[in-house]
Amino acid sequence: MNRRDFIKRAGAVSAASAVTPALAYAEMPSTTGKPRQVVVILGESVRYDMLNCNRNTGLKTPNLDRLAKQGIRFERAYNCQPVCSPARSAIWTGLYPHTNGVWGNSMPLGDTVHTIGERLHDRGIECAFVGKWHLTGTDYFDTGKPAPGWNEAYWYDMRRYLTELTQEERQRSRRPSTGDDPSWTAEKCYGHRVTNRAVDFLANYEGKDFMLAVAYDEPHDPSLCPIEYSEMYKNYVFPSDPNVRDPLTNKPLDQRIWADGQLNAKPHSIEARHFFGSHTFVDTEIGRVLDQIEKSAPNALVIYTSDHGVFLDSHRLKDKGPAMYEEITHVPFIVKWPGTAPPNTVSTGLVSHIDLSGTLMEFFGFEVPKTLEGGSMLPMLTNPAATVRKEVFVEWGRYEVDHDGFGAFQPIRCICDGRYKLSINLMVTDELYDLEVDPGEMDNLIDSTKHAEIRNDLHNRLLNWMNTSRDPFRGYYWGRRTWRQNFPETWANAGMTRQHESDGYLPRELDYDTGQTMTASTRLKSSPNEAEIWANAVSRRSAKTKMH
Repeated sequence: MNRRDFIKRAGAVSAASAVTPALAYAEMPSTTGKPRQVVVILGESVRYDMLNCNRNTGLKTPNLDRLAKQGIRFERAYNCQPVCSPARSAIWTGLYPHTNGVWGNSMPLGDTVHTIGERLHDRGIECAFVGKWHLTGTDYFDTGKPAPGWNEAYWYDMRRYLTELTQEERQRSRRPSTGDDPSWTAEKCYGHRVTNRAVDFLANYEGKDFMLAVAYDEPHDPSLCPIEYSEMYKNYVFPSDPNVRDPLTNKPLDQRIWADGQLNAKPHSIEARHFFGSHTFVDTEIGRVLDQIEKSAPNALVIYTSDHGVFLDSHRLKDKGPAMYEEITHVPFIVKWPGTAPPNTVSTGLVSHIDLSGTLMEFFGFEVPKTLEGGSMLPMLTNPAATVRKEVFVEWGRYEVDHDGFGAFQPIRCICDGRYKLSINLMVTDELYDLEVDPGEMDNLIDSTKHAEIRNDLHNRLLNWMNTSRDPFRGYYWGRRTWRQNFPETWANAGMTRQHESDGYLPRELDYDTGQTMTASTRLKSSPNEAEIWANAVSRRSAKTKMH
């Protein structure tokens, strides 16, 4: 018996004396008489302005543009960590990477972590995941084995794809040059085969409750697609922003190291025909999924988003990595919900990937578990003018545990309230940007006395989030910064102990001091005097800043 099975069995044995097990909710019927159906389509390496409906750059995305006209286009959506596995971990678990265990690529989900597929399956909803998973902690291709709760027949991670190919095809599938070979047709591409299985699932589950996740790998390197798609962009140049000339003055040292000789170089034109061609190829595949949805699940809730963006030379940086810039954290987010979400509308409210799992729980009529660190944005799906959060949080731990490079360990915690964005880069210079005045994030305001009140308020909110989300890296050092030298340094930090709430998979935790079932998951750990000193000090520093 593996550890996960042991934990689940222990939870099942103890649940009767602890809390209502999740299985008690199984087969809860729809209150409308219509099937409850959701399709979540996840793009890879697609930044916000790579959709024509978000910005007219000349990139061709007719099917995503069609989806936007049929629903709500969200202008201010953010991921939780701008790299593959951590971003996906937050989407599918409703837990931040620092909680679910995946704070870098090739790191696995924790044994007590449950995905939205498992939660819904345990409540009687059929769940299928077709496409890139990237959460087993093994390699880029995963294991070929479905995660708990997801339909075995439709599971199609990248290892299953590779096993379908000959040894020669497998090697060709990893070479960018294969994209120039006319014999590499759509039928050989991973994205096309992902779509085939998604279309088959939709046809077979017509009229039934389900949650379908469709996750593409393209246009991620090697950016393969049929040659006719890359030929579309043979002479295409992506319109660059002024921040491709960012001198990175007063920016974190690691960014200048990352730029590696590009600081004084003349920016070159952004030409990437394979990458952009692969992007349009996936749009075509999404069109096939959307067509089948209209046939088999015409009233389904459809959500499209992307895990993260790419720099395309903005800030003189490549790909993605330890930074909180808009190019890699700000993602597209579109929702179609016939009869509920008003078509061809725009929302400017803040959206975070952390709320996706909670939203799906509420959509299916279930309570959002207390253990989730996000909530539900369902009100925003009926009213584009609604808001459900005042800020979003983004983090960084490591790019890839298998690799020595990519900046290695670069702890970052970030808060954005829609206008101002504060990034605490633990080992280097911190950053504050006014996105309204400086959308390109060129002018670092971290030492601006004019913005001190705003900065410190965001800082307090960020520290509170780190505490309440049980961030394992939290501590006084995030508070005492060069620009906030009067922040209290206390060994007890905020002075609380914070245990997990229970959601039915495990018994309610026990209190260390009594051995009895805990009454409150968050309670005073240090002496009341220590906690009061910390709280009062933070309050006084904020008040003093406002006075000045």
